[in-house]
Amino acid sequence: MSIEKNLFGKLSDGTEINAYTLKNGKGMSVRILNLGGIINELRVPDKNGCFSDIIGGYDCLDSYLEGDGYQGALIGRYANRLNEGKFTLEGEDYELYQNNNGNHLHGGKIGYDKRVWDVTAIDGAEPVLELHLVSPDGEEGYPGTLNIKVTYTLTDNNGLRIRYEATTDKTTIINLTNHSYFNIGGYASGSIRDQEISIDADTYIPVNENLIPTGEILSVEGTPMDFRKPKIIGEGLDAIGGYDHCFNFVGGASSEPKKRCEVYDSKSGRVMSVYTDRPCVQFYTANFLKNEKYPFKGGYKQMPQTFLCLETQCMPDSINHEGFTNCILKNGEKFDTTTEYRFSYRK
Repeated sequence: MSIEKNLFGKLSDGTEINAYTLKNGKGMSVRILNLGGIINELRVPDKNGCFSDIIGGYDCLDSYLEGDGYQGALIGRYANRLNEGKFTLEGEDYELYQNNNGNHLHGGKIGYDKRVWDVTAIDGAEPVLELHLVSPDGEEGYPGTLNIKVTYTLTDNNGLRIRYEATTDKTTIINLTNHSYFNIGGYASGSIRDQEISIDADTYIPVNENLIPTGEILSVEGTPMDFRKPKIIGEGLDAIGGYDHCFNFVGGASSEPKKRCEVYDSKSGRVMSVYTDRPCVQFYTANFLKNEKYPFKGGYKQMPQTFLCLETQCMPDSINHEGFTNCILKNGEKFDTTTEYRFSYRK
């Protein structure tokens, strides 16, 4: 129904970073930056019709540039971790930038979260923001020039739909996602321990001390990883020290987005349903939010497990494990996937 553009800040070279606010006919709104495609604000109604911002993030540009956590950003070329930043593709060895305990994480030193994207705003009943980026051959060590379009659509049924499209001129690996931190009780409402979650996953990926997959795929049956029925997040949190695991959806990838996750906050009544065609989701309970130098919007202090992330993707380190999900994109193919975060409430 409307799109508003405002200056958010300027980079040291004078490049303008703008904030685009999309609003639908029901009052829901989202604010997105052309830096990293960052979702800076997402306002949705509760059971009493009151709107609150449910996304973690910062008030100023410098915090997004210097802070940690990939707040609200688009992640690529490869989301999650790659062991030692190494892989072999079509007989050629590649080595990527190592930025996390000797491993490659979320695209490397300057991932897509730090890139300035070209923007096209399309107003209408369901306002749309198209973001475009060209990632050149060799960037961060990846092969192939990747041409990417990410489309944010604010739907009339209170959904935020994200469509990822990409093509390459040379065989490469790809795993795009969004790294928003959600607290559907309101971004400054405290712990997510009492919120309820369900995940349509029958297996998960165990990891080592550096959060690198061991190569196993294990059943969730009888473990704190079993969210096939709705469960309070805090029930299993202490047993494993916080969630930061990849969950594999029943049946794998789907031809069309289907509901795979749901989060419910009993205080506000808000419900967030995640629809996706991707094979997996990384469920992260923000265990590392401890940086006192970069408080969130309104001065809200960073605290572990006050947010959760549901990053739809393929399996981490897929290229290095036989039997893991495919992450290879070849010249002439198209990467095309959609995830929607849809919001409602229970009285």
